[in-house]
Amino acid sequence: MTIKSLRLAATLALLTTAALADAGKPNIVLIFTDDQGWGDVGCYGLENGKTPELDRIATEGIKFTNFYVNCAQCTGSRAALLTGCHYQRVGMPTVFWHTGTGGFHPSETTIAELLKAEGYATACIGKWHLGHRPGYLPVDQGFDYYYGIPYSNDMKFDPKLARSENMLLRQGWTKAKLDDSKAVWKRNEVPLMRNRKVIEFPADQKTITKRYTEEAIQFIREHQNEPFFVYLPHTMPHKPLAVSEAFEPSSKGGKKGKEAIYAKVLEEIDWSAGQILRTLKELGLDENTLVIFSSDNGPQYGSTAGLRGQKGTPYEGGIRVPCIMRWPQSIPSGKTCDELATTLDILPTVAGIIGAQLPSDRKIDGKDILPLMKALPGAKTPYESYVLLYRNGCVRSGQWKYYPFNAASDHKGNLSKDDPRSKAAVQLYDLSADPFEKVNLADQHPEVCTRLHKAYKDLKTEIKQNARPRGE
Repeated sequence: MTIKSLRLAATLALLTTAALADAGKPNIVLIFTDDQGWGDVGCYGLENGKTPELDRIATEGIKFTNFYVNCAQCTGSRAALLTGCHYQRVGMPTVFWHTGTGGFHPSETTIAELLKAEGYATACIGKWHLGHRPGYLPVDQGFDYYYGIPYSNDMKFDPKLARSENMLLRQGWTKAKLDDSKAVWKRNEVPLMRNRKVIEFPADQKTITKRYTEEAIQFIREHQNEPFFVYLPHTMPHKPLAVSEAFEPSSKGGKKGKEAIYAKVLEEIDWSAGQILRTLKELGLDENTLVIFSSDNGPQYGSTAGLRGQKGTPYEGGIRVPCIMRWPQSIPSGKTCDELATTLDILPTVAGIIGAQLPSDRKIDGKDILPLMKALPGAKTPYESYVLLYRNGCVRSGQWKYYPFNAASDHKGNLSKDDPRSKAAVQLYDLSADPFEKVNLADQHPEVCTRLHKAYKDLKTEIKQNARPRGE
């Protein structure tokens, strides 16, 4: 081998995430909505409503068409996003209830902790849902600042939460009533917190998207002279749906009323993204700010654009979500990535971009996807198989999607016994030809089923043996 070829080989060997990242630590804004379906953004086929600001992120950056979450419910999905690990590996449930205790074990590393160690100012503004009692709030997990509703907006008040002395009480609530052991806690009446204390109860959900946006913009302005990480997990469009006065729909009753308010909820989220983009531009920060937009799982009310299933299922409509990214300094505009990527990948990719070391004493499941983000020629998914253990499980590998269970046995399968999909013991779909999962090919490709079932069983066994404890 010539000296020239040796040098070339050495250069290629150094083409890691850190080498691909441009000089200077980017600011990071991660917008994560709640129950927003794959078809609930204009560039993914939205029919009911408009999202011009989100579409602009895609136009000026990259759109992922095969982007997956790790769980089709709130807590598990967020746990995977922030740790880069399967939620079962870090001991987290699919859903934390308002009566729940615990959260991430102190030994786990979140994106915020990783970035804070590298000099970033960090804020979580929105829905946390990863433990709301002392020791498990965002400010205990690497965030300098927290403002938001600590769990789902359809839950109830947790009387064990710390309260601010000047807490705003609404809808007839008083301090005495809050302290009454016989108080009746109603669904949809949830607290609004700042850092460790409740500052408002019940939270005015009509203004929540607007107020999250204002808080995020204020944090960006206050920290514009240092690298910052803003995690903005919106409460909406999780039920109950609500919008501020400027977005109130004209039609409010019946099915059309629900469709109208859902469209307006999406439009207000889009407005929020636009406000943040404009602030970054005004401050001269937009070129070196990585903006990521995605959702925690499929919709309950919204659209999957025809994908099978919805929130609460491992089918495509439950776990495939919109994901768009904009970073003008490093991501070329107008790109589409059809390769498989996941929320697990955000933490390790961010670590590589800023040159941070991943924890050496624990397994991280996510992969480096910066080559995909930068749309490098020939960039391929780092996954031979992406396995989910959520509910009855599934495996995505290339064109194939495998389910290790009979379709008719799934609690949300809704299949009649005559449906061809319900005949085989397991399910296999060719998503390249059948993205809506209508034709079960399990009987025709037993060798594929065997291979993917092994991947499923291997991960299930490995995580059972190596799962780490949750903090209690």
